[in-house]
Amino acid sequence: MYGVIRLKAWVALTVLGLLLASGAVAQDAHLKRLDNGDDAKAWEAVGRLDINGKGFCTGALIAPKLVLTAAHCMYDSETGERIDKGHIEFLAGWRNGRAGAYRDVARVVVHPSYVYQEELSSERVRNDLALLELDQPIRNTSIKPFGTGARPRAGDSVGVVSYALDRAEAPSLQEMCAVLARQDGVLVTSCSVDFGSSGAPIFVIEDGEAQIVSVVSAKAEVRGEQVSLGTALGQPLAELQAELVAGRFIYLGAKPGERRIGAGERLGGGAKFVSP
Repeated sequence: MYGVIRLKAWVALTVLGLLLASGAVAQDAHLKRLDNGDDAKAWEAVGRLDINGKGFCTGALIAPKLVLTAAHCMYDSETGERIDKGHIEFLAGWRNGRAGAYRDVARVVVHPSYVYQEELSSERVRNDLALLELDQPIRNTSIKPFGTGARPRAGDSVGVVSYALDRAEAPSLQEMCAVLARQDGVLVTSCSVDFGSSGAPIFVIEDGEAQIVSVVSAKAEVRGEQVSLGTALGQPLAELQAELVAGRFIYLGAKPGERRIGAGERLGGGAKFVSP
């Protein structure tokens, strides 16, 4: 549950630029675990989203009270229902049992055109965005929100910072991977992601600053190559922000007396991850 969705085949992605895959993947950087403060310093605004006591996603701070992530993280994969009674906590810079900031979520806005369904399509991935409004802003000088930028072109280099099932206690950085194709508002990249990486920021470096240009939605296997699918920002993010301003949201909060998952508690064997 709440992990990157695996996809064996998607006809729409068997064309347009994927012949670049072999050459691009060969130049990709290896994942680097951000275990210490020096390595993680620039990435403290990336955090783990603990969801409903069953799993986690990755999210990134884009304003003191706003976290950007994937919309499908806000749905229960077993029922298809929106998560409206559980608990979501953003652990900014979560690393080896500690976070730079702990925040509950007051509001969630899912892109108005996003439809949660079993079958993946370019439309589902294209709109796979959610904004989480935190109950209190994060104003820690070491946790600087990321800016956002225009979507990159095929052949451009990008990077990704993500948590995943095998790296749940500290994020990993892949400084260089490639945009293999842009298609129907979806970025196809060679970035290495796994379950738990949903919502992770894909970024470019502009004037020495990391800018988010996409959010990880799914991973796929196309022609024997592992690729990741990202939601392009731009218009979809603007539409999402408009929904937030208009006051449309899903309220999330535990019922009185309900047990909340405490910060730092390990997510147990109840975690389920979608693997179609």
